[in-house]
Amino acid sequence: MTGSPRTSPVWHPFCQHKLEPVFKQIVGTEGAHLIDEDGRSVLDAISSWWVITHGHRHPVIMAAIRLALERFDQIIFAEYTHEPAEELARGLIRLAPSGLAHVFYSDSGSTAVEVAIKMALGFFHNRRALRSRVVVMEHGYHGDTIGTMSAGERGVFNAAYTPLLFDVDTIPFPAPDREQQTLDALERFCRGGNVAALLIEPLVLGAGGMKMYSPRLLTEFRRITERYGTLMIADEVMTGWGRTGTLLACAQSGITPDILCLSKGITGGALPLAATLCTAEIFDAHLSEDRSRTFFHSSSYTANPIACAAALANLEVWREEPVEERIQAIAGMHHDRLARFRSDRRFVNVRQQGTIAALDLAVETTGYLSEVGPLLRTFFRQRDVLIRPLGNVIYLMPPYCVTVGDLDRAYGAIEEAAGFIEKAAR
Repeated sequence: MTGSPRTSPVWHPFCQHKLEPVFKQIVGTEGAHLIDEDGRSVLDAISSWWVITHGHRHPVIMAAIRLALERFDQIIFAEYTHEPAEELARGLIRLAPSGLAHVFYSDSGSTAVEVAIKMALGFFHNRRALRSRVVVMEHGYHGDTIGTMSAGERGVFNAAYTPLLFDVDTIPFPAPDREQQTLDALERFCRGGNVAALLIEPLVLGAGGMKMYSPRLLTEFRRITERYGTLMIADEVMTGWGRTGTLLACAQSGITPDILCLSKGITGGALPLAATLCTAEIFDAHLSEDRSRTFFHSSSYTANPIACAAALANLEVWREEPVEERIQAIAGMHHDRLARFRSDRRFVNVRQQGTIAALDLAVETTGYLSEVGPLLRTFFRQRDVLIRPLGNVIYLMPPYCVTVGDLDRAYGAIEEAAGFIEKAAR
């Protein structure tokens, strides 16, 4: 049955129900596609909000979930441990940059970052060091909990909740003409001696508009934070699991953050799970016979065994299948297809990082609330392509099973959409 915004009791995320059309039901998924109630195959060109990596219902991951269901449901993780969580932690540490030694589980990207912020503040609190400030990057987005909203860009997303938010220090986005300004701002904040952590999305700012910057800047951020004893938190919730062309975006700079946040693709998109990795030094700052130095964070579904089993299967897919070759193939396809848009006056800021391609529609009103956003969503939906623009920013982030034909279809729809918007503006 179709879900009407006027009759359904469901409240959908990031949706203005007064303006939304009827919500069609998805009755099945397969590979890079969603199957709706009318039997139409919809190309999932944004990986269902960036979580699906290898494709919907990857057989290895589905089999692992079925097997885990025969043995487990939720187990209280404050009292016990279990094999899927132990094996996954070891696997994540093997894949992570050298120096990360401990894994704390949660259940979403927002909570992974919330955990990271609390780890950083707890680290200095337990060492009796007076550091409480967090530095973030302009246009950043880290989630929708109170802590992560505080660390994100202020605006329409969180204006109603301003009384709940704490202050942070913000460095400018390192656009090509102001990279040094960004570095100088970070150094100035860190030099003040009160900064506990720098929290950033490596290489690509996702919800902030798919803004991209050089790996060289990431190296410089790490150099500055190390110089002043500031912790570096890498929010790889979106950028991890191959999206930027490497397993982790941090790999392109050869750095090890003090804290690393993972979610979304950790289970291949099959089940919700998150992990916050940290160094032994951060763990040890909470290790004491004094119970007041405990790391006080949990959720009821911490380290869900079935989700951990799905994540273990995801690691197996990365080991056994040519995932990196698929990623490079997608990057090459993006590169070739973006070429024609670079000289198209209807688009600006055509850009790419690994499997992420983005371009801005040249319209008068820009930003998330640009009136072209809903028009574009409707246009793409009518063509059975799931592309959810960030206002006038159109982006593609497909699953790694996407075909040449799939991408041609998506890029064709983007080109056609520009003409549609141009005519609508006349």
